[in-house]
Amino acid sequence: MKRSIRLGLVCFARETFDFKAAAEIYGRIAADLSGLENVVWERVPDLVISVEDARKAGARFAAASLDAVVCVSGTFHLGHLVLELRKQAPLPILLWGLDELPYDGGKIRLNSVCGVNLDASNLYKAGVDDYHATVGSKIDENWVDAIRAVSAMKNSHLGIAGYRAHGFFNLSVSDPDLYGDTGLLLDHFELSDIFGEPVEAESIASSREKMLDTFDVSGISEAQVSKVSELTARLDSFCARNALDALAIRCWPEYARDFGISPCAAMSLLQSEGRLLACEGDVEGAISMLLHKAIGAETPYLFDFSQFDFEENFALFWHCGVAPCNLWDGSSCRSLDTYFAGGKGVTADFVLKSGELSIARIDAARGKRRLFLQRARAVPMEKELKGTYMKAVFDRPVREILDLIIEKGIAHHASVAYGDFIEPLRIVARLKGWEIVE
Repeated sequence: MKRSIRLGLVCFARETFDFKAAAEIYGRIAADLSGLENVVWERVPDLVISVEDARKAGARFAAASLDAVVCVSGTFHLGHLVLELRKQAPLPILLWGLDELPYDGGKIRLNSVCGVNLDASNLYKAGVDDYHATVGSKIDENWVDAIRAVSAMKNSHLGIAGYRAHGFFNLSVSDPDLYGDTGLLLDHFELSDIFGEPVEAESIASSREKMLDTFDVSGISEAQVSKVSELTARLDSFCARNALDALAIRCWPEYARDFGISPCAAMSLLQSEGRLLACEGDVEGAISMLLHKAIGAETPYLFDFSQFDFEENFALFWHCGVAPCNLWDGSSCRSLDTYFAGGKGVTADFVLKSGELSIARIDAARGKRRLFLQRARAVPMEKELKGTYMKAVFDRPVREILDLIIEKGIAHHASVAYGDFIEPLRIVARLKGWEIVE
């Protein structure tokens, strides 16, 4: 399900053009937009023609707690309109141009795209960069999804439990910079807060039942089954009680040492139910998953670029065993194992399903915020390893992908989601002024 957002809708016009035709088109647009998934509209019903009209529209939008504004260029119009609206409602803007109507007696009727050109030029020269433009009869749904992602950053509750993993300096974040770039405020919790989270016996029993229904647990002890059940219930309760949209967790070495198991299996179970959980204290990895989820990805998760096979031209996306268990390929054995952390690993082991993939990683380096984006395809493979993994093929030589990652210093984690979620995130980067690494 895509994130719910609130958008303003307005139509600019000028009476020297066919404003009556523009009004009819605007009515059809409004009716069409009402069916858009999880969008609440604040619509200015009449054409905005005068400067005073624009001021009133701006005041209306300012009072409506909107995420962005859609400005339809019904006809060519005064350059004041978008600027006056922007004064009172400084929000991301979609400039929407209409296809020209058949000429009428040698006169252009709408001149709509010229209006978009005027507005874009005025905004750009005024230092406003968070606008996007489209032309046609339908709204650019990639822009709508981009606004969902921007809203998710601005309005989500993000936490970190513990700290980043030992030595993973590249996963560090500056809280003030993160807030300035994304709007996110990071809340810090101690791992002991999760270890001691109060839960009812019924919740633990429910977690145990799901685990036994999902995994072959013959490779772990009864004590470890109980520990995974307990941790799953405690972690779920902790996230719910603190209203966390995403949580980055320092998952080693303290979990195995102090709680008795690593959290991998519990994270696999909870992520399959929609929790966003980033291992190794990776805050920006958690944000990358937030972006994917906001635009409709079902269960994004973090992986490592673990192997690049130049001869067979694939990459292995692997991690120690935290991938959402609902992404199983349907044929490999889904099992739990204790292959690391001195027998306290308790990880999920399975091959992930095949399909189209979108990869994203938000981070900051050398004073710049970046967004790494790639497309790939997961292809079938045998279960040959512990942990959760897939074989991924890119639309270009895999050596080029590795060279790009190394050259740009991209972190070793990224969010992967099944489906095509690239273009909305490109728009997010452009709206925010971030570098796109592709």
